[in-house]
Amino acid sequence: MPTRPRDALGHFNTAPTEAAETSLLACCGSRRWAHRIAAHRPYPTVDALLAAADEAGYDLSGADLDEALGDEVAPALPTGTPAAAHTALRAAHDAYESRFGHAFVICLAGHPREEHLDAVLGGIRSRLGNEPEEERAVAADELRRLARARLAQLIGSPDNTD
Repeated sequence: MPTRPRDALGHFNTAPTEAAETSLLACCGSRRWAHRIAAHRPYPTVDALLAAADEAGYDLSGADLDEALGDEVAPALPTGTPAAAHTALRAAHDAYESRFGHAFVICLAGHPREEHLDAVLGGIRSRLGNEPEEERAVAADELRRLARARLAQLIGSPDNTD
């Protein structure tokens, strides 16, 4: 039987700090972000937890953002994806990483799985034209959205579309 969000939230709220931070680091690679969210437990609702995650995401320092972006990896394609798609995606990621120095991040929550490849390739293509400072702001926003979606999934909440 799947864990209900309230049960998962209760478990998260009462987990040892180190365990909570480890779970949070799977959502966002910033240790400060994970520590801040874990330190403010207990959360009365999933919405309160997600709001705290958003706030912590907006408050990432430059070093925190570098740490979190450094922890991200390029999203994998589903098995059975044609080799040409893998090649195109690898080339696009390489171009992005060469220009900006970190993995491309994009939150695909709310996109049907069959549209993920197009969304990633289109996102890379459009964002390669950004200036580094502009892209850093876009990447920070995508990272915040991605962390929120991962946290919602961790807690079992249906609210993973932001």
